[in-house]
Amino acid sequence: MGLDNPIHIAFLLILLLLVFGAKRLPEMGRSLGTGMRGFKESLNGEGIHSSLTAQQQPSTTAADASAAVEPVAAVPVVAPAGEPEVPFAA
Repeated sequence: MGLDNPIHIAFLLILLLLVFGAKRLPEMGRSLGTGMRGFKESLNGEGIHSSLTAQQQPSTTAADASAAVEPVAAVPVVAPAGEPEVPFAA
């Protein structure tokens, strides 16, 4: 008693059409396909991550990048005066 009977599949499709409407069904199918594709790619470890890293590679060399960065001086952290230091209670 599963979905192997064509009448069950037709009944399910008619029910989905009544509940969601003809306009919404293609959108739902697209989003379901995109979600399944993303899930499959995340399991394989391929796909979007590898294409994003290829696109995000900088065009400058390491020497240009190190010359453009200026050193930042360390700033000491000072506690406000008059308030006792209380350690966090776990």
